[in-house]
Amino acid sequence: MAQLLYRLGRFSFRHAWTVLGAWVLIAAAVLGTGFALGGQTQESYAIPGTESQVAIDRLAAVFPQTAGASARLVLQAPDGGSLDEEPYRSAIDELAVDVNELDGVAQALSPFSQYASDAVSADDTVAIVQVQFDKPVEQVTDEQLAAVDAAAESALDAGMRIEYGGMLYQDVEYGITPTEIVGVLIAGVVLLITFGSLLAAGMPLLTAITGIAVAMGGVLGVAALTPISSATPLLALMIGLAVGIDYALFILSRHRQQLATGVDPEESAARAVGTAGSAVVFAGITVIIALLGLLVVGIPFLSAMGVAAAFAVLLAVLVSVTMLPALLGLAGTRLVPKPGSRQHRRITGAVRSFGTWWVQLVLKAPIVAVIAVVGMLGVLAIPAFSLQLALPTGSTDPAGSTARNAYDLVSDEFGPGHNGPLIVAVDITQTTDIQADLEGIADQLRTLDNVDFVSGGLPNPGLDTAIIQVIPNTGPDAAETTALVETIRDLAPAIADEYDTEIFVTGATAVQIDISSRLGEALVPFGVIVVGLSILLLMMVFRSVLVPIKAALGFLLSVVASFGVVVAVFQWGWFSEFTGVEPGPILSFMPILLMAVLFGLAMDYEVFLVSGMREEYVHSGDARQAIVRGFGNAARVVTAAALIMFCVFFAFVPEGSGVIKVIALGLACGVFFDAFLVRMTLVPAVMALLGRAAWWMPAWLGRLLPNVDIEGDSLREHRAGADWASTQTQWAVSAEKLIVGRASRGRGSATPDQAVLQPVTLHAAAGDIVVLTGQVTDRRLVAATLAGRVLPSGGHAQVLGHPLPSEADRAARLVALAGDDPAARPAVTVGELLSERLNLTRPWYRPGIRRHVDDWLARVNHTLESSPRVTASTPLGSLAELDRAVVLLAAALAESTPIVAVDVPQAFDQDAAALLTAAATLAPAGTTVLLGAPTGTSIAIPLDADAITATAVAAPTLAGRTLHTVRLDSGGPVPALSAAQSGTDILGANPTTATTEALR
Repeated sequence: MAQLLYRLGRFSFRHAWTVLGAWVLIAAAVLGTGFALGGQTQESYAIPGTESQVAIDRLAAVFPQTAGASARLVLQAPDGGSLDEEPYRSAIDELAVDVNELDGVAQALSPFSQYASDAVSADDTVAIVQVQFDKPVEQVTDEQLAAVDAAAESALDAGMRIEYGGMLYQDVEYGITPTEIVGVLIAGVVLLITFGSLLAAGMPLLTAITGIAVAMGGVLGVAALTPISSATPLLALMIGLAVGIDYALFILSRHRQQLATGVDPEESAARAVGTAGSAVVFAGITVIIALLGLLVVGIPFLSAMGVAAAFAVLLAVLVSVTMLPALLGLAGTRLVPKPGSRQHRRITGAVRSFGTWWVQLVLKAPIVAVIAVVGMLGVLAIPAFSLQLALPTGSTDPAGSTARNAYDLVSDEFGPGHNGPLIVAVDITQTTDIQADLEGIADQLRTLDNVDFVSGGLPNPGLDTAIIQVIPNTGPDAAETTALVETIRDLAPAIADEYDTEIFVTGATAVQIDISSRLGEALVPFGVIVVGLSILLLMMVFRSVLVPIKAALGFLLSVVASFGVVVAVFQWGWFSEFTGVEPGPILSFMPILLMAVLFGLAMDYEVFLVSGMREEYVHSGDARQAIVRGFGNAARVVTAAALIMFCVFFAFVPEGSGVIKVIALGLACGVFFDAFLVRMTLVPAVMALLGRAAWWMPAWLGRLLPNVDIEGDSLREHRAGADWASTQTQWAVSAEKLIVGRASRGRGSATPDQAVLQPVTLHAAAGDIVVLTGQVTDRRLVAATLAGRVLPSGGHAQVLGHPLPSEADRAARLVALAGDDPAARPAVTVGELLSERLNLTRPWYRPGIRRHVDDWLARVNHTLESSPRVTASTPLGSLAELDRAVVLLAAALAESTPIVAVDVPQAFDQDAAALLTAAATLAPAGTTVLLGAPTGTSIAIPLDADAITATAVAAPTLAGRTLHTVRLDSGGPVPALSAAQSGTDILGANPTTATTEALR
């Protein structure tokens, strides 16, 4: 990952205008498409599978006039007037008739109709006209609502007051207000203070805004195809903007630190993207996983919010690792801190940073810091134990809005329960006396607690379904109303036994209760998943058990404390004059959404703080000093990032809409608590108390978990290897102080106790022949390591400019391996072997290989000059050692790689000179050949006269090729070199359990 990001950062730096132009085109195209599609946000709170939704779906099929969206026109007579008198009554009846004739209206019921249920107040001053549409909420258009308004003119002309209630008129449209722009401006000020440069401060803002533009266009485009809540794009904007600024801040901060130490701007930008960018990608992935975890809850509108926010985070990551390095390319050296400036002195360590001072203060008495933070967050969490969840109702709309006025009028004149009537759907297909059974069911419902009114049963024209309206004494968001719904559902089996009919509770209030119930049930499992995921991810990152557990517990502290603040403000009513929201239940999906977002953000801060500590600890082994240095290097950036997020989120609180206010305050408090109390105070204190134990991990667990390199160690190793490889251009394959271990390819380097070969230096040019002598295990491990099949434990090696181990995959494509092990495949023929090797490199569109097999057979027979001739059907195991060795060499050469390695020890025993001659004859002029031979092999050219690296002795040649020999001695340390061996590479080795399959 780090190497890929390094290359991506370098590419973006070098092709700045191309990358920036691409992002501008993408933003313009996506935004243009979104606006062209005309996507509009719509509110839909359907939850497939719940009892209320199943009942609504059934009513839509058999009783459509009761299943669509509903609204209510609340009319009030002038002072001293009575709606039962003229001209008010006639005007109300006329209004009901006019509305009933509108397109899209299934039924408009006059409050004076015999079918109306308790629709006129006791003093005849307030009446309710119930309007039922034939479509659900998300399909009712603004034009239809405008037509209803026009039809109500007759009532207004009569002098009555009209207010509009129901979900269709609730204040659920959320948009950007000037306070959000203020939040961005404050973020800009924080960036300016952090960097001390206006140019640097503007870059994170520009990249974040670009990502948000693409995200908003995408959300608008999707909104044209499926219902999207109006809170969805605003949530994506809020989260995308915050993380977009933070991610760019992390990379830009690393870039300026490197510039201050003299690193070239291009190299610095690439390194910053490869190192800090790796942490950004990891942090972004954790946020995305947490947000996509909302899909498992099974609530469509919440799933849409999670996907949209995750999309915004993904774009924030992409612009940070591509667009930002392009901007750095345009800036060049202008971002280098001026020598002597405070920024330069702080980066170079000339002055002690506030972060260093703070962590040293915390470490003086870490137990005091732990008690203080836990105690403070514990007190703040107390209100969370009285958390009450509900969806928005008219009572949460702003004072003075028509939905709020209608809600208050109904509550005052009829009781709060009339704002949340329940619909009991009754299956009457099995009843023989419909009217009597409906009346009996209604009578039972009237006996329940908290019931204010129960209507008579109203059958549909098909006489298979009826509805009974139940009005509770309490409002739709009251706990007592929820209890009444559960009581009716508990009563359903008894009613089914007595009347042989089923009942279902539905209606807008029941739907909201089901949503809140589903979310409440999912909160704990979701929390377990999120916390478990955080522990697993951090174990992979930090190679520790206790650090992830500490991080997860700190996250829970932050979350519960933020819940407590939200409950105190929005449920208990503290500081209501500031928020402008009257006390009431908390938005039902706020806790689970808050957990998802804060999880990712908390992991961001944990990664950027603790990864520096781990790096220092690995290098120094001093746990306490690692805390000070790691914290001091990252504290300023994390502080700036947290302040920016806090400002962006908190800006939505004073003037934002109801739903966003709750989410924004929870996020703002959560970020503040997690960054400044948990990560900046609790974490270093706990790390100090744990000492070296903080970095403990069982060996078996370390082997199971993949190693996530977010500190960029692999990148640093790759750059060191690439720099060394750039000095080896005259060699096709070379190695210096190379240590070969047992680690298999793709599983990381061998640990020191696994190393089995001592350092070696080896150089061979294109076309050279190298003979490796020694035990079979040693020969094959060296060959497999140079071929990229086994990763080295240390030292340097390269194959045609590709350093090992960082580019082992590329090296593996350049080296063909073959081994003499006839027992492994006794029945394979020469033709099958050659075909197999030719197929490895032959393009799919050129299937015929018979001619190429014949060509190689002819070359083999010409080289061997033996009788009988080798044919395609000759079994490989039946050949003599020399003949088999030549066939294996030909098979490896058939792959057309520039380097081949063949281990054929028996052939050396039979005729070493003939084998070397065959290798020089068969191999193309530029192909380097590595041949494995047993210890003590004697050939015409003395082994100890070889000179691979020494220039004083001329290396022997064969058919114009330089011949090298390397002796691999087993049994401990490297022996002393004799005078005759002074030009020979000697490797010390210990026997291993490696098998001959290492070369296959």
